Amino acid sequence: MTSLLLDPDLLSAALPAGWHAAAPGPDDVADLHALRARHEVAARGAESAGFDATRAELTGDAAESRVHVMVRDASGTARGWATAHDRAAGRVLVAVVVDPDLDDATGDEVAAVLFAWAEGAGVARARARGLSRTQLDSGAFEPDTRQQSRLAAAGYEHVRTWWQMRRPVVDADHGLRPTGPGVVIRRLEREEGGTPGERDLAAAHDVLEQAFGDHFNHHEETFEEFLARLRSDPGHRWDHWWLAEIVDGDEPQAVGVLIASASTDADGRAVGSYVEYLGVLRAARGRGVARSLLDTVVTDAAERGRAYVGLEVDADSPTGAADLYVSSGFTTSYVTQSWHRYADVM
Repeated sequence: MTSLLLDPDLLSAALPAGWHAAAPGPDDVADLHALRARHEVAARGAESAGFDATRAELTGDAAESRVHVMVRDASGTARGWATAHDRAAGRVLVAVVVDPDLDDATGDEVAAVLFAWAEGAGVARARARGLSRTQLDSGAFEPDTRQQSRLAAAGYEHVRTWWQMRRPVVDADHGLRPTGPGVVIRRLEREEGGTPGERDLAAAHDVLEQAFGDHFNHHEETFEEFLARLRSDPGHRWDHWWLAEIVDGDEPQAVGVLIASASTDADGRAVGSYVEYLGVLRAARGRGVARSLLDTVVTDAAERGRAYVGLEVDADSPTGAADLYVSSGFTTSYVTQSWHRYADVM
C-alpha cells in the first residue's frame, strides 16, 4: 500500500470523498504555513516555526532533501501536509500535520494516509542510498495526545523526550566573561562577508561528529551534507559559528564547537539566537569549554540587541548538559517527543 500511495491519484482515492492530494508548490506556502500554525497553537498554545522556515522547506535550499504532499478538502482548504526529509544515511525525518479543526475520526483517517505516504517516501529515499532499512523519525509536542495516538497507530514508538529551553538576555550579559584556563573561543576565519575556509569548517564538522558519536540517535553526516543542511536554514549566519581551542602547546587544538542561528519574528526581524549545536570532545570536558561557548553566544546575542537565546537538550543527556543550561539561566519553555519506527526496503 505505501508504495502505491506515492502516486497522488491513488493517494487521493484513499482520502474522504472529494478530497485530493498533490505535491505543493510556491503558491501553497501561505496555506501550509497557516495549517502548521493552527496545529502548533492547538498542540502547545503557540506557533513554533516561522513563515521563512516553511518557505525554505517547500521552495528554498532546504527543499532539496525533502519531499512533500499536501491534502485539500472538497472546498480547497488545506487539511493535511506530510514531509519526508532525507536527514542522513538511514534516517528520514517524518512530519505529519493534520488540521486540528477536523473531527477526530476524519483527522485520524487523514493522518493514517499521510503516515503511509511518508513511509513510502522514506523507503524510496533509503533505496536511492542503496540501503536495506531506514529509520523513520517523527515527533509530537508533549501535550498533544492526539498526535501521539496517531503516531502509535502508524507503528511508531516514543523513544526520547526533549526540553526546549530559553534564557532571556539581560543587561549584565554585555561583555565577554573569562574562559577556562588555556581555552580560546574564536569565530571561524573568513574573508569579509565570505564563507569560512575549509580548514575551519572541516574542524567544526570533525569535532561535532566525534562529540556526538555517543549521543542518542546520532547518524553520521558527510561534510557536504552537514554544510548543505545548515546553510539551508533561513536563520543561518556564518558569524554565528565559534570554535573552542585548547592552547596547551605550540599548536591550538580544536576541541569544541557552537553553531547558532538567528530566530526571527513574524516580520523577519532577528529577535533571538538559537543554539543548533554545542559539542565538546570527551577529552576536553571538565575544562569549562562548554560554558565558555555558551557564554559567548549569550554575549553575542546581547551585543546584537536580541531578547533571548534558545536551545534543545535531551532530557536524558549522558553529558549532564541540562545541568549546565539550568545553571546558566535557561528554563524549559515546552517539551517535545521523538517517535521512531523502522521500515525495510523491499
